[in-house]
Amino acid sequence: MPELPEVETVRKGLNQLTLNQEITGGDVLLNRTIAYPFSVGEFVDRIEKNAIATWHRRGKYLLAELSSPSSTSWLGVHLRMTGQLLWLHRDEPLHKHTRVRLFFGDQQELRFVDQRTFGKIWWVPPGVAVESIITGLAKLAADPFSPEFTVEYLASKLKNRRRPIKTALLDQSVVAGLGNIYADEALFKSGILPETLCIDLQLKQIELLRTAIIQVLETSIEAGGTTFSNFLNVKGTNGNYGGVAWVYNRAGEPCRVCGMPIQRIRLAGRSSHFCSECQTPGGIRRRD
Repeated sequence: MPELPEVETVRKGLNQLTLNQEITGGDVLLNRTIAYPFSVGEFVDRIEKNAIATWHRRGKYLLAELSSPSSTSWLGVHLRMTGQLLWLHRDEPLHKHTRVRLFFGDQQELRFVDQRTFGKIWWVPPGVAVESIITGLAKLAADPFSPEFTVEYLASKLKNRRRPIKTALLDQSVVAGLGNIYADEALFKSGILPETLCIDLQLKQIELLRTAIIQVLETSIEAGGTTFSNFLNVKGTNGNYGGVAWVYNRAGEPCRVCGMPIQRIRLAGRSSHFCSECQTPGGIRRRD
């Protein structure tokens, strides 16, 4: 599933390619991809003749501000597990998993491709709060790159929770945008075992964890995100972070710090990767 770095990579690409270009039409190939409005015909009608002013990211959601001569509305996209937004020439053959097409000038189009069909697209009318239509936004915690994401904020979110820290980090009401890949990576860099209960964390560990979350996300954004299966940027290029990952998807391989084999366990139904030498119960990371 695309996480914050992948979505941010897509956002940056869209801002480079699509700004100030008018949507001239659209084609919905899978009706259930459109979460709002409920009429596919209305969705196409409403987005036509709007230009994209800018793309924003909130957690794992993409939000395009649409401008027309008379009003401002919003286009929301959630890639979910396998969604891709690809900027292509209209003559490019259609991928069999293409769900929505948005047409622009010069025969360009933005295609939403989604193999598992869990991705969603919304149009939010002018004057309507985005959170009232895209209800998942209201449940999001602070973004790791926001001023609100302080050590005190993270400590308050983890306080008195009797669940593993890895599970807590996947909760979008604790940290917005974080998923399985970067939770593993941040826990490694902060020296915390994924099974450690939130209630047992020391303030120093939470401080290290906050720093590690920001660092691994910044590193991945610089690498264009991670591609282990489906992720592509808007130009159809893979992300490169996977080649330098500390622990994720490296079970059995030597730790890049100490050489011990990376271990993999199942935790709350998800894979967790860690180094038993560099990550210790209740300990502070001993090596960089």
